Amino acid sequence: MERLGTGIGWRPETADAVEHLPGIDWVEAVAENLCPGHLPDSLLRLRERGVTVIPHGVSLGLGGADRPDPDRLTALAERAEALGSPLVTEHIAFVRAGGPLTASPLLEAGHLLPVPRTRDALDVLCENIRIAQDALPVPLAVENIAALLAWPGEEMTEGQFLYELADRTGVRLLIDVANLHTNHVNRGEDPAKALAELPVEAIAYVHVAGGVERDGVWHDSHAHPVPAPVLDILTDLASRVSPPGVLLERDDNFPEAAELERELMSIRGALYKGRARATGEGQRTPATTPAAIPQAPAPARQRLALAQAALLSALVAGTPVPEGFDRVRLGVQARALGAKRADVVAKAAPELPEILGPAYRSAFLAYAHTHPMTGGYRRDALDFAGQLLLSGGPENAEVRRELRAWWLERSGPTPRSTRPAVRLARATRRVLLRR
Repeated sequence: MERLGTGIGWRPETADAVEHLPGIDWVEAVAENLCPGHLPDSLLRLRERGVTVIPHGVSLGLGGADRPDPDRLTALAERAEALGSPLVTEHIAFVRAGGPLTASPLLEAGHLLPVPRTRDALDVLCENIRIAQDALPVPLAVENIAALLAWPGEEMTEGQFLYELADRTGVRLLIDVANLHTNHVNRGEDPAKALAELPVEAIAYVHVAGGVERDGVWHDSHAHPVPAPVLDILTDLASRVSPPGVLLERDDNFPEAAELERELMSIRGALYKGRARATGEGQRTPATTPAAIPQAPAPARQRLALAQAALLSALVAGTPVPEGFDRVRLGVQARALGAKRADVVAKAAPELPEILGPAYRSAFLAYAHTHPMTGGYRRDALDFAGQLLLSGGPENAEVRRELRAWWLERSGPTPRSTRPAVRLARATRRVLLRR
C-alpha cells in the first residue's frame, strides 16, 4: 500500500498556510468543492511540487438503501483523474432517504448519518461499495463516521462490521481516530476494542481532528484543537500498525499557520510514541482476494430503506421518533442538523445573512423545522428565501425588497450575465423595485 506520510486537509481558507507548512507530503480536498476543469491554483502548485492530492467525497451515501448514483460516481472519478490521485475516499454513511423504495418523498440530511450495524445494512453496503469500486479508476477507501445516536438492535460492533466489510469487498479503510473518540463519549464504545477488531492492514490512512463536548455530548466539529484522548487513540493505533498516512482535518474556525504546525507536531509525536511501544500483537490481516459479492436481496434494501427514511424524517421533518431510539439524543442530532444546515446555507449564499442580518439564523431555523431539504444547499437557499417572501417576511420593507431582488436574480435557469447592458438593466430593475 502506498506510503503517504503526513498530510493536512486542504481548504480555500487555509490554502496559503498549507502551501508553506513544512513537512507536508499530501493533502486531501473535499471532492464536491472541486471542478476538474478549473482546479484551484494552490492545488496545482502543490501537485507541481510533488504533493499528492486525494479527493474526499461527502455526498455519495454508500450506506444508503439505494445503489450509488452513476452521476456522482462519474464526478468522483473525474476528480481523481484530474488530480492524478492514487485513491479516492468516501464515508460509511447515508445522507438521503425515501424515494421509490419507500414510496415517500426523497429527503436530504445534509450530513453523514450512521448505518445500522446489521446483516441487512452490511449486505447493502458491500454491494454498493462493489458498484463504486467498478466505476472508479483508482482504489476506494471508506471512513468510519462519528455519531450522536445509536441504532437499536445492532448485531455487530464497529470493529466487527468494518472487518467483515473489508474482508468481503477488499475495500481499504480510512480510520478516523477522532470519530472513535466521539463514539466512545456518545455511545460508550471502547476505542481500544474497536482497534483490536479492525483489519489494520487494510488501512489506507488515518484522520485526526478536534471537537468539543457540550452537555455530555461530543460534537465532531473539526473546528477545535485535537484533544489528548484522540492523540492517545492514535498512539494505540500506531502501536498495532504503521499507518501509511496520517492527516489533520480542520474545517472551520481556522487557526494561524503556527497552530496548525504545532498540531502536526503533536500528531507526529503520538505516532512516534506508538511505534516505540509496538509489540506486533493484535494485528489481523483481511482476506487479500475478496469473494464475489452477491446482490443484496431486494427485501434487505427495502427494510433498510424504510428504517432510514423513518429516522431521517424524524430528524428533519418532525415525524414521530422510531421505536428504540433515544428521544433526547435524537433531539440533539436534529438540532445539530438544523444548525449545520443554517451554517452551510450561509456559506453557499453569503448574501442572505448580509441582507437579513441577525434575523437570518432564527428565520432559517424556523423554516428548516417544517421544510426538509430535498436538494443541495444552493437550492435550499433559494427555497428558504422564496418561502420567507411568500409568508410575508421580512417585516422591514427595504429588507424585503432587497431579498426579493436577490431571489429574482438567482432563481432563473441560467447564471446571471455579466454583460454591461444586462447589468445596467438589472440595476435599473433594483431601483424600480425600491420605489
